[in-house]
Amino acid sequence: MEVDYKTLLVNINLYICTDPKTYLVNICRMKRFVNYIIKLRWIIIGAVVILTAFLGFQIRNISINSNILSTLPDNDPTGHLYKRIGAQYGGNDIGMIVLETDNVFQFDVLNHIREITDSLKVMEGISTVTSLTNILDIKSSDWGIEIGNLVDEYNLPHDPQELDSLRNYVFSKDMYKGTIVSEDGTATVVMFTLLPDVDRQKIAFEIKAFIGDLSLPETVYYGGLPFMINDITDMLLSDMLWLIPVSFLIIALILFISFRSFRGMILPLLTAGITVIWTLGIMAWAGKQITIVTNFMPVVLLALGSAYTIHVLNSINLNSGKNKREALVQAMSSVMVPVILAAVTTGIGFISFVFGAYLTMIKEFGIFSAVGILIALLLSLFFVPAIISALSIYKKRAVENRAERDKPMYRYILNPLINLLFKQPRRVLITWGILLLLSIGGIFMIKTSVNITEYFKKDNPTRVAENLMQKKFGGSLPVFVEFNGDMQDPEVLKMMKKTQDFMREDPNISSAQSVADLVAQMNDAMGEGNRIPDDKAKIQQLWFLLDGQDVMKQLVSDDLDQGIIQSKFASIRTSDIDEFTSKMNRYISENQSDDYTISFTGIPPLYVKLNDSLVKSQYSSLVIAIVMVLLITAVIMRSLSRGVYATIPIVASILLLLGFMGVTGLPLDIATVMVGSIALGIGIDYSIHVITGFHAHLNHHGSTEKAIEETILNKGKAIITNVVSVAAGFLVLVFAQLVPIQNFGLLISISMIGSGLGALTLLPAILLLAHRRRSRSVS
Repeated sequence: MEVDYKTLLVNINLYICTDPKTYLVNICRMKRFVNYIIKLRWIIIGAVVILTAFLGFQIRNISINSNILSTLPDNDPTGHLYKRIGAQYGGNDIGMIVLETDNVFQFDVLNHIREITDSLKVMEGISTVTSLTNILDIKSSDWGIEIGNLVDEYNLPHDPQELDSLRNYVFSKDMYKGTIVSEDGTATVVMFTLLPDVDRQKIAFEIKAFIGDLSLPETVYYGGLPFMINDITDMLLSDMLWLIPVSFLIIALILFISFRSFRGMILPLLTAGITVIWTLGIMAWAGKQITIVTNFMPVVLLALGSAYTIHVLNSINLNSGKNKREALVQAMSSVMVPVILAAVTTGIGFISFVFGAYLTMIKEFGIFSAVGILIALLLSLFFVPAIISALSIYKKRAVENRAERDKPMYRYILNPLINLLFKQPRRVLITWGILLLLSIGGIFMIKTSVNITEYFKKDNPTRVAENLMQKKFGGSLPVFVEFNGDMQDPEVLKMMKKTQDFMREDPNISSAQSVADLVAQMNDAMGEGNRIPDDKAKIQQLWFLLDGQDVMKQLVSDDLDQGIIQSKFASIRTSDIDEFTSKMNRYISENQSDDYTISFTGIPPLYVKLNDSLVKSQYSSLVIAIVMVLLITAVIMRSLSRGVYATIPIVASILLLLGFMGVTGLPLDIATVMVGSIALGIGIDYSIHVITGFHAHLNHHGSTEKAIEETILNKGKAIITNVVSVAAGFLVLVFAQLVPIQNFGLLISISMIGSGLGALTLLPAILLLAHRRRSRSVS
């Protein structure tokens, strides 16, 4: 028997109004609230226009910060020590400029090195510069010890014999070979450090521009954190300029195909666009920067900002009638609670990062994404009905129930789905069960990725340069070991040298430098062996010769009560980094003394921290989100079982997603660590709409099968449209230039499809079997 849909809506509304167990808020009172919105429609529209103009103007002040390490929490000891060493010893951001040719030891090459070195020295923001033409050299002479530069930069060697002599001397000393000149003599590096709190992007740009103007015949590579940050910033800006418009157009096309009207296309996009403007404007007004994570937030909000308006428009379409104002009031009052609940649960998915994430940039992403969701909700509930009423852009005619359900989506997707559920509910559950078992196995295969180098594509010039640094110069990942104690005490210096020797045993540490190393070299030049003297007075005599050398500011404090070992780590493999960090931490704990304390920091231990935090953030944010979503859903629906039913499909889809990551090798990184909680927050929206619709129809019909049928037919179109538009919006991110953002877009798109399928297959199958007894008793 064909059910009159308008009568059905009235009965559903009566049920909602009269059953106090349905919601904490009586939806009948919302009619008065919606009427009030319509009455104030022009004030609402004016306020939105003014706020959009104001916050849009603020966006001009927003800047980009692509330095992941700058977002380390201040209360983390390793991160705090890393920042302090950078401030105290002239910077910890190491940049490397490599010149590659057939033979470094040529006058023209040396001249180019000198030109680059001298120019970098006077560049604002650069703390130290080290190259073949200014590196410190300690050697014995007829007068004792001679301390100076390796070469005279004002009298570079021209003669082939002089150049060969220089080559032989460089390769005879470990402090030069493989550190400043590659072991095959085909490449040399100019290293520099940046002062803290400088504009890294500006300096990196100036360096590249300067060297580019030289038109050097050598092949030039740029490596190290400053250049990586500069390249990431350029990529983020480039991606934002074209990915946002492309995502906008794709979502527009999907909405137009689904709603077959400009209203159905424009209103969701208008809401999403205003949401993005307001959110970025609030970020700028709060003094926050765009990071590698918040960079793709506009695409996230474009995809999600339209979701609530889609459900509002779908409800309005189904309520179209002769009295257009009453139809609008009826539609808004019936959809308001599910939309609010969907937005709250989505916001919880983002807010969970505040409690579970390690990096401040991930926490900021969670905060401002939640703000964006709130904005999208308010615009959907206030601005959309206000603009529909003010501009009279109601649907031209009522939708006939039978005509609507003859459309292809119903004929080829929704009706076959209903038949499958009615005939094979257990088979649907068994299929999901098999998939979940396979996924659980895949979860244990998930790998992590925290090395910034791996965030670039394999053929990216930055990654190519980093691979060259690793191969020829021991990498570019700085390592620091700090000693607190008397830097002229023999025991302290001996332990410092012992620590250096221990570090060099690792195959990924090709060089290490400290004041202990310099003192030992000077002692060797005096003919007393490459060791630390036992007498402090002798050390002080040697120290006197080092005073005034630029390198001393990089190695010891002014009060001589602190000193550091500087080194670089070559490998980018997580296992190598973990092994080295564990080995160093164990060594340091076993060698502490009352005369000194030893601390360890640098990129490798920070990567280990990040790596551990990714796993902890993944599970803690997921657990927080699941518990909070379950509780809030259960409270608002006044039923724990309904909260559990709504949560089951999305938890299942998250397990599928994590299993997919493990099986395909997609790593857990700074972007993909957020996928689970975001998928939970977004995906549960579909389950909420299904379960609220199911219980409303069940009360009216008294039949489980009929309730499932009406729910899928009435909610299915909006859910499918939402899934496709959100998935397509995120899928645009696979064309981003950074690997984590590509993976993030792909995984969110897959999770949307999974959560949509869960809401339309797994949840109805559970409801069918769980309510079968009630259905039989009613019949």
